[in-house]
Amino acid sequence: MAEILTSKIAMELEDKHGAHNYHPLPVVLSKGRGAKVWDVEGKEYFDFLSAYSAVNQGHCHPKIIGAMVDQAQTLTLTSRAFYSDALGVYEKYITEFFGYDKVLPMNTGAEADETALKLCRRWAYDVKGIEPDMAKIIVCADNFHGRTISIISMSTDPESRTGFGPYTPGFIVIPYNDLEALKEALKDPNVAGFLVEPIQGEAGVVVPDEGYLKKAFDMCHDNNVLFIADEVQTGIARTGKMLACDHEGIHPDILILGKALSGGTYPVSAVLADDEIMLTIKPGQHGSTFGGNPVAAKIATAALQVVKEENLEEKAEALGKIFREEMKSIDSEMVEVVRGKGLLNAVVIKPKNGKTAMDVCVKMAENGVLAKPTHDHIIRFAPPLVISEEQLRTAIGLIKDSILFFD
Repeated sequence: MAEILTSKIAMELEDKHGAHNYHPLPVVLSKGRGAKVWDVEGKEYFDFLSAYSAVNQGHCHPKIIGAMVDQAQTLTLTSRAFYSDALGVYEKYITEFFGYDKVLPMNTGAEADETALKLCRRWAYDVKGIEPDMAKIIVCADNFHGRTISIISMSTDPESRTGFGPYTPGFIVIPYNDLEALKEALKDPNVAGFLVEPIQGEAGVVVPDEGYLKKAFDMCHDNNVLFIADEVQTGIARTGKMLACDHEGIHPDILILGKALSGGTYPVSAVLADDEIMLTIKPGQHGSTFGGNPVAAKIATAALQVVKEENLEEKAEALGKIFREEMKSIDSEMVEVVRGKGLLNAVVIKPKNGKTAMDVCVKMAENGVLAKPTHDHIIRFAPPLVISEEQLRTAIGLIKDSILFFD
């Protein structure tokens, strides 16, 4: 007789047979619909992590799942050795959707970031005229763009970086939200690009000063430097606009998307740019076996359509204001700072009586809300954008109860 899979058994299996590169909360999920998930014992939770903003359209959205199933039963993969009847249609849709000449489809956010780095360097040599192997890219301290060797080479997080050298050269690290530092770095004639998160998600939902992005964008253009926006976590309506850059009316030279581009159903990422940049890469110089496959193309199109059809930008903007107001109203010494945009928010937790952000998250899970700390003292809150106001307010009550439990 087959053994019944309990949460305890599932966690033991992962611990024994899987790499120990994550430290998850002790919750074993088996089902999701909309803004809710259920564990293997059937307990219901509000998902306030959304797989780090990958599930903006909600778990198992019927339109996205329908597109995936239909295409999966027709043709899944050709590789880019051949054309497919799905890719060109998707490429037309997404480039018109975001206003670019071309898209280069990839699978994961880290791959998309790596692609953007290659594009920027190639543009530096072919268009800007920087000497071979001399191009530099400015990045920000406390950034998070993934965990490949090149990406950790620009990281300032010891946990991500230490012990994995030697590191890829060619990056200049400056403080985030510091225009004077950017101005100084741009004096280097070998600078080709500035890679930035409009809001630093992994750093704890760090929102820059109003006007920072627009001024940085203008400074880059004044110095013939590409402005590269990593919107993998902030894009696809998460912050109350389709892109976080839209809050300041800027159109990045290179736009990096992932996560919610598939509604959390499939690895889909994309790099968008105009011809002057994109066409510097020729056949054979970059690619991906799965990038732009027919299933991904149909899923990404459906995922973007859902955002528009269900007005998720407007929902995120309105519900985010409610969430921040309610969090700020909590009468607890543990609530130190509340910040965010749209439905990408964070609460900075001040430890009390030895209890930390992780303790709060464990209590929230007991009460039916799932979130995870980042940097030990910050809880990131990012529910699916399809959450209703009634569901949001119910979850807020549970979050409040969890924090006040430690008072």
